[in-house]
Amino acid sequence: MHTTIKNRVSHVPTGMRLKVISFAVLAACHGASWAQSASAASDAGAAAAPQPPAQSAQAQPSNAAQTPTAGTNTVQQDTVIVTGTRTDTKASKSLTPVDVITGQTLQSTGQTNLRDALIQLSPSITKESYAGDAAVLTDALSLHGLTPDHVLVLVNGKRRHTTANIALDGGLNQGSTGVDIDTIPVALIDHIEILRDGASAQYGSDAIAGVINIILKRRTEGGEVQSTTGQTYAGDGLKNQESAVVGLNLFDKGFLDLSAEYARQNHTVRTGADDYFGTFPQGQGFYNPIEGDPSVTRQSFGFNAGYDLTDDVQVYGFGTYAHRDAKAYQNYRPPTVLPEIYPDGFVPQETVSENDFSITAGVKGTDFFGFGWDLSTTYGGDHESFGMFDSANTGLYAAEGYTPTSFHLATISNSQLTNNLDLTRTFQLPVLPAPVTLSFGVEQRRETYTIDAGDPASYLYGGSQALPGLAPVSASDTSRDVIGTYIDLSSHLTSQWQVDLAGRFEHYSDVGDTTNGKISTRYDFTPQVAVRASASTGFRAPSLAEEYYSNINESPASVAGLLAANSAAAKLIGAQALKPEKSTNFNVGLVLNPVENLHAAIDAYQIDIRDRIVEGGTASGAAAIAALQAAGLSVPSTIPDSAVSASYFTNGANTRTRGLDLTATYHTEFGQYGIVDWDLGINFNTTSVTKVATNAAGQPELNSQQIAWLTTSTPKNKIIVGGTWKLDKWGVTLHETRFGSTTSEETYIVGPDAFSTTNFISFKNAARYTTDVEVRYDVTKKFQIAVGANNLFNVYPTKLPYEAQLEGAQYDAFASTIGVNGGFYYLRARYQF
Repeated sequence: MHTTIKNRVSHVPTGMRLKVISFAVLAACHGASWAQSASAASDAGAAAAPQPPAQSAQAQPSNAAQTPTAGTNTVQQDTVIVTGTRTDTKASKSLTPVDVITGQTLQSTGQTNLRDALIQLSPSITKESYAGDAAVLTDALSLHGLTPDHVLVLVNGKRRHTTANIALDGGLNQGSTGVDIDTIPVALIDHIEILRDGASAQYGSDAIAGVINIILKRRTEGGEVQSTTGQTYAGDGLKNQESAVVGLNLFDKGFLDLSAEYARQNHTVRTGADDYFGTFPQGQGFYNPIEGDPSVTRQSFGFNAGYDLTDDVQVYGFGTYAHRDAKAYQNYRPPTVLPEIYPDGFVPQETVSENDFSITAGVKGTDFFGFGWDLSTTYGGDHESFGMFDSANTGLYAAEGYTPTSFHLATISNSQLTNNLDLTRTFQLPVLPAPVTLSFGVEQRRETYTIDAGDPASYLYGGSQALPGLAPVSASDTSRDVIGTYIDLSSHLTSQWQVDLAGRFEHYSDVGDTTNGKISTRYDFTPQVAVRASASTGFRAPSLAEEYYSNINESPASVAGLLAANSAAAKLIGAQALKPEKSTNFNVGLVLNPVENLHAAIDAYQIDIRDRIVEGGTASGAAAIAALQAAGLSVPSTIPDSAVSASYFTNGANTRTRGLDLTATYHTEFGQYGIVDWDLGINFNTTSVTKVATNAAGQPELNSQQIAWLTTSTPKNKIIVGGTWKLDKWGVTLHETRFGSTTSEETYIVGPDAFSTTNFISFKNAARYTTDVEVRYDVTKKFQIAVGANNLFNVYPTKLPYEAQLEGAQYDAFASTIGVNGGFYYLRARYQF
């Protein structure tokens, strides 16, 4: 559902700073607590060996909640992690790279959404500056330069459903329906574990780039309320966020944490003057607010609970609900489009009303014929209703003499029902120095995807301006069933050498079977030096949206249609059924603790993806019109045949991603001058296209612009360095981030008929440095205030050359990863009780 940025390319086929807590968390060391450790690791293949449900462990609040200053940058290398392992493993002892960030650290970034906080903290995480159209209404992130679909998101170890909103504009995210993590209340998050290694053999589809596991709070007392307000240096984009969380004791046998959050952000506008196809001199055209952030209002709620039925059996549950209303500006339409209604021209606004939910219920214990066990059900979904206002249907007006100015465009929904059974036990073999951990289990999942048409005025006679609604022919109600099983063995072969073997089989009702495996190993030469490595295969099943979504996008001078890959209409221009993407992952790392309080790790990785799903198979002119008409999609008569294109999703390329992550932390004490926790995170990353598939006519599925989106639209390197100083009631956090350069192939204007031909110009976004600073003061032991600035020195991306500033867009929407809003300052107040 997306057109405006497509207006720029509609004719084209279509970190780790991780606070890098060097696998060490930032505060919230729960040890081996049964309530968290087992629960958080149990997504089909992630079952950690359950520990006894000790009430003392449940009663302990997170370290991050003790004082207002705690947890802002505190590094704890001894945190027990639950991601990528089925044994109680400290972050610093992991066989694969895992970084941990506390919820307090997330809140101390000044960001009002989770995605942008992680981008500020992790060199390995990036985003598109401006996703365009409906995609701008979903907060998606990338890990190691791959798409949002290549990152698996878990909550307490359970698979999280994805967004229903498919990104259709060009760029790296094209076709993705990744998880929108901003629907989870930040106040409820205890910490986040980020596994920077392929894990499909452990967790299933989507874990090619890695896993983000969001661990919720499990306190039995206390809470906090917090308010953050800020705006950009330019004076727009006002943001405010209010949140509250409380922990309750359930009869000394359990816990219940409740959270509520309200967030609001206003529009930002960074577009230059739109010269309307060269009609005006440079910088003297129409005002066009297309480039910038949407306005968003979001309310979210969540809970996390556990209760001991007996000494070794616990019931547990957690869930979230979020409602979001958002509005995004579309391209300006000049007075000549419909002077009878808009004599001064008009700017349509696309809207979404979204309801997102997830709930998990389970029971687990420590002794089922000697096995620890975990049985759970998770049900979640996303329901989005898209609209348009301040628009018009010019075709309808010409035919009937009237047109609405507001439209319902479509409703898109998805759901995911997942059932898991996980079993774990340890046993001793006489030839091994440590017990063997055996884990196995089964996962059953049902996924649905539903598309409902818009109102007739939104799609008849060419449809509403900026984005036509979906016609009934595009409506669908599809589903698939998935069954998977896994096994995992882990032990020490010697006192210094540990090995983990994992295997997984999955059957998809629509795309068939897949089998994957992983081997991980670590050798500790001394307490100061260790090496680790892993090799695995992985996969990503095509999303139901990629298989079944179709629509038509209209700009003032062109039309681009997307056809469902499995439809008869798409087959007219060469489409074939989608296959799962397959990957081969390698990781080699060195872990160093050379002196006290200094922890460092270097990890090199390679990710080969075969049959990568991209938008391709583009046809234009008469062939495109025939295919669109076969799909029941109408083409406005005012658009010339040469400006009409049709495409579909296809397994169009093989890619290779190589990179290096370096993380380090160092704790120093200066006596009466306080303490400093230093941290460093570096990511080097490059992706190349090793093969481009061809369509039925023998033409390549990708052009140079699409190849650039896959390979050079994320920084080749990202470096974050800084630290946190603390003294008595004061705390200061300062970080400098360098975003490496990106390059792209930009569509550019050559005349008034520019959109009817394909013209590219090579463009480079120069490297940029941004500075983030926050100063905190503990007014009392419970009340803290903080002031801060993100992008302190108001740095902007490189501007596009004038000939590439279509509709006045000044920046590369797909590759300017520092964002286009410039500096942002904020004030935060927090009270803990």
